[in-house]
Amino acid sequence: MTTEYSGGGDPRRSLELLWGVRGKPKRGPKPRLTAEQIVRTAVEVADAAGLDALSMRRIADELDVSPMSIYTYVPGKAELIDVMVDRAVAELTPPVQDTWRERLEHIARGNWDLYHRHPWLLQVTLARPPMGPNMLGKYEYELRAVDGLGLTDLEMDSVVALVTGFAESAARVSVNAAEAERRSGISDEQWWEATAPLLETLVDEADYPLGTRVGTAAGQEYNAAIAPARAFEFGLARILDGIAVLIASR
Repeated sequence: MTTEYSGGGDPRRSLELLWGVRGKPKRGPKPRLTAEQIVRTAVEVADAAGLDALSMRRIADELDVSPMSIYTYVPGKAELIDVMVDRAVAELTPPVQDTWRERLEHIARGNWDLYHRHPWLLQVTLARPPMGPNMLGKYEYELRAVDGLGLTDLEMDSVVALVTGFAESAARVSVNAAEAERRSGISDEQWWEATAPLLETLVDEADYPLGTRVGTAAGQEYNAAIAPARAFEFGLARILDGIAVLIASR
């Protein structure tokens, strides 16, 4: 699975596309396309088949135009991915809850759900996030969720990064687990039923007493080797507990 890097294209051209400065030819006959159509089609392709399947030619085929006509509106794949990410985060909603804990929980769950709707987002490294209106708006309301709690500006930034980073990491495990089942064609339960009989003949439980005890309890409860959704719930609660200690210290 290919990893793409946000900010990997021309920064100026990316910003022009993100903010609507670039997007349609200034002269000639009435254009058949818009930049928004291209972005929407690109997202649909990525949702269905991942970023590995995304190309200007694939988008052109979907829109029934020539590949060169796509470049009239979008300078390249790198800049296109920046806009795709910005459009995707527009689906998130600002928290309206009363308490900081509820607001951060809303943010974490929103990100978790977004990664499941658009798994290709997990293929994009956001070390240089696209500076579009939706990404900047997302950061603004995430900071508002912890504003006025006595935290420093750097602590506010770190709290937001902690919560959103955890949601991304947990969603990655969940999406990968679903992909493993899709590619293998067997469920976790079926995989374990095929693995367990032979494993019992190869492994002496006395050599792994804790792993055997805890693993058996977890496996019986989850009916699988891992339970990503439960791990997300547990981890989010513990992270919020830790943030509560930080806030209380103020």
